[in-house]
Amino acid sequence: GTEMVMKAILQNNYGSPDLLELGEIDRPAPKDNEIRIKVNATSVNAGDYFSMTGSPWLVRFTVGFPKPKNYILGWDVAGTVEEIGSKVTRFKRKDEVYGSCNHAFAEYVVADPDKFALKPANLSFEQAASVPTAGLTALQGLRDHGKLAAGQSVLVNGASGGVGSFAVQIAKAFGAEVTGVCSTPKMEMVRSIGADHVIDYKTVDFTQGENRYDLILDMAGNHPLSDIRRVLTPGGIHIPNTGHAGMRYVFKVMILSMFKQQHGKLWVAQLNHQDLEALKNLIESGKVTPFIDRTYPLSQIPEAIRYVGQGEARGKVVIKVTDE
Repeated sequence: GTEMVMKAILQNNYGSPDLLELGEIDRPAPKDNEIRIKVNATSVNAGDYFSMTGSPWLVRFTVGFPKPKNYILGWDVAGTVEEIGSKVTRFKRKDEVYGSCNHAFAEYVVADPDKFALKPANLSFEQAASVPTAGLTALQGLRDHGKLAAGQSVLVNGASGGVGSFAVQIAKAFGAEVTGVCSTPKMEMVRSIGADHVIDYKTVDFTQGENRYDLILDMAGNHPLSDIRRVLTPGGIHIPNTGHAGMRYVFKVMILSMFKQQHGKLWVAQLNHQDLEALKNLIESGKVTPFIDRTYPLSQIPEAIRYVGQGEARGKVVIKVTDE
């Protein structure tokens, strides 16, 4: 019957967003250790763009080789637990949750409960869906890879984007002095989320300035690494985030991190319950608030991904999947 299908955005080839189609597919069934969630909202990440284009080439081994078959993109989810596997103890039916799983651009997902937490009480589903991947990337980059401490000076290169907008707020919550780097039209937004200083990269090159930073969280990857080292304090750390950067930059960072201590290693955010709880606490205490640029319906995910791919979004782009 109709009750066992769901709408989803399906990918059957690599290339432009035009190849993504709204279709119907069977609802996934949870295993013993999984939960099924009715998705209220999801959000778009840079990784979705790479998976869609099949570039860098390595993503094809996860999405589908030689080409995908009814593949569903997307990672972030906010929604309601609809069914729980027999071994699941963390959640009960009707819990409102947020977190991350594969195949999120759909009306239902099955998920590992360890990658979910109860939704922050003060957020809508749309706001909550913007948090998991970007928020955890920012939190783990600053706290775990950057060893951020109160009183340190932090520069966020790409402060207006999805990860950057969380990083500015989380660094402030940890007691750092924060400089945000962005383009001219986004300076006001970066100020509004709490940056102490804002640099317009179109007129000022931060790597040529006098200021030194204990930690540079680099979302842009648009400077020679030797220039970045110049503006680090003696014990300072450069944390690359490869979300938007090209493979040449990624390769350079890999090599340099083996020889030069100031460059952090390449890493991917680890989605886990504990850090989603940490973000929930920061959000519920008012220290971190998601910044949402645009919201699209599920059927318009191709437009949403195209917009994110242009690199112009302020904060996050969210997809509303069901009417609350």
